Amino acid sequence: MPEANVNMRVCPVNGIASIIEIEGELTAFAEQQLMDAYTAASTPGTRAILLNFNGLEYMNSSGIGLIVTLLIRVNRQKQKLLAYGLSEHYQHIFRLTRLTDAIEIHASEREAIMALRTLPGLAEGRVHSHGRR
Repeated sequence: MPEANVNMRVCPVNGIASIIEIEGELTAFAEQQLMDAYTAASTPGTRAILLNFNGLEYMNSSGIGLIVTLLIRVNRQKQKLLAYGLSEHYQHIFRLTRLTDAIEIHASEREAIMALRTLPGLAEGRVHSHGRR
């Protein structure tokens, strides 16, 4: 079986949110890496997961399917999924597939972190950026 051409890194933002940075290709071969990254990002206090697509080179329909699978897992944990760094092309695909109905899309990490303040149940937590990109 071919190997995934993807790297993922988990970066905690604060006590209630973590970022999963996705670099490379999001295809069916990336399933294990994405689910492992989610497991690492999701602590008992995690209320939101932010997906950083700045390093995304390619995503096919199987990659979209992985995002849907991740969304189901996030929803089961009563967490919120946000994304940023999507190119215009992938923003269009997210709109066409109606993923934007369930995943908030933001232009930058800063905007996504600021949006955490407006999410129901998250305003009580201390949400702030740690001077990241």
